[in-house]
This record gives sequence, C-alpha cells and structure tokens, in this order.
Amino acid sequence: MINKTRKTKETNIEISLKLNGEGKSNIDTGVGFFDHMLESFSKHSLIDLDIKCKGDTHIDDHHSVEDVGIVLGSLLAEALYPVKNVERFGSANIVMDEACVTCDLDLSNRPFLVYESPVIGKIGNFDSELVEEFFRAFVLNARITTHIITLRGKNKHHIVEASFKALAVAIRRATTKNERVGIPSTKDVL
Repeated sequence: MINKTRKTKETNIEISLKLNGEGKSNIDTGVGFFDHMLESFSKHSLIDLDIKCKGDTHIDDHHSVEDVGIVLGSLLAEALYPVKNVERFGSANIVMDEACVTCDLDLSNRPFLVYESPVIGKIGNFDSELVEEFFRAFVLNARITTHIITLRGKNKHHIVEASFKALAVAIRRATTKNERVGIPSTKDVL
C-alpha cells in the first residue's frame, strides 16, 4: 500500500492504494453516490483503496470529488511509473441494463481526457457534472490518456456507474503483467 495525504482549506484527504490488490475498499468521502462509484471502481480494477475525505460539503460536493480525483490520480501515477512489464493499453465496454459505456486508455505518462456523456442534472443529491470533474482530475494527475464515451443509455445512474466500471476494467487490463513487453514503448521510456 502506498499512501498520500492532502489538506487544504476545503478538504482533508487520506488515501491508501494497492495497485494489484483484490478490489477491497473502505471509502468515506461524505458523498454517498460518489462512495458507491469509488467502491465499484475498486472492485473492478482490483485496486485496494482506503479513502477518507472531510470536505466542505455544506457548500457542495465539488471540492471533495475533484480533490479525491487529484489525490487518487497522483497515487496511481506513483504506483505506475516508470511503466514496465505491463500491457500499457486497456479497453472495456461495460453494460448496465440499457446503458453501454466504453473506455480506452493508455498509460502514456501524457494526460488527456475525452469524456462524452449525455448525463446532466442530479442523480439523487449528486450533481452529475462532478463526474467529469473527477475523471479530469484523476486522469491529469495519473498522467494517462483516457477516452470515456457513452455509446447508449437513458438511466443516469446506469450510465455513470458503467463509466466508472469501464475505467476500472480498462485500468485492470492495462496494468496486466507481461514480462515480454519490457518498456512498452518504441522510445524506451514512458
């Protein structure tokens, strides 16, 4: 397990991460729907996560969600780089009832996010615009190129959960050990 703490005027976050774990999690961000998404992410990526966040949720959930993305992405980068003996590229199509979301990613050390989703408005008490804020903070700090695209769906909960699961499975596949690959780049560095 590797650990990171980040304290600002808006949030106090502690995260522990084990990259090739069992998908176990203990998550408390103070944002129920977000906790559910992170638990799903942990389960399907096989990344063990302990996340504690005390945030200014009396204002809204924005700082907590974005800052967890920053810390979680930073920890993933610490666990990944330098990239060696892994597949590097990962892809997943995840269905949840009527929804289908695809995620393609590259452990490139070059952050870029393409996020296409029709979801707007609230999911319970959760502002759905925070999903993109989380993905952006996570991807930029993990330094991975990631495309998350909704192929179809109507139920907002299903689309967002499929998005988190697609990211998780794509990361699991990209981090699959493969000794024959060595440094998975023609440049010999990532």
